[in-house]
Amino acid sequence: MTYFYLALAISAEVAGTSLLKATEEFTKLVPTTFLVIFYLISFWLMTLALRELPLGVVYAVWSGLGICLVAVVGAFVYKEMPDLASLVGMGLIISGVVVMHLFSTSIKH
Repeated sequence: MTYFYLALAISAEVAGTSLLKATEEFTKLVPTTFLVIFYLISFWLMTLALRELPLGVVYAVWSGLGICLVAVVGAFVYKEMPDLASLVGMGLIISGVVVMHLFSTSIKH
């Protein structure tokens, strides 16, 4: 259940962050309201994941996968295609998350 909470937290964070551009510097009420709601949901779900996982692990997975997923949303929604360096960097982020899960002794398997 812990990873389910973390996955939902990541999804909510990606939804909120994806709305940043639509808020037009927080001048548009509806997207700004949804952004705040998604961020609050995301942080609440992160606290549920923290019941069983260390803070550093939760935050690394949440932020790392969030970065990659926001880039995917940006490519499809805003037509902001990442370049090769961005793709390599995101690959390294994903690799870091995988290494943590495979070899870290601080994660309960």
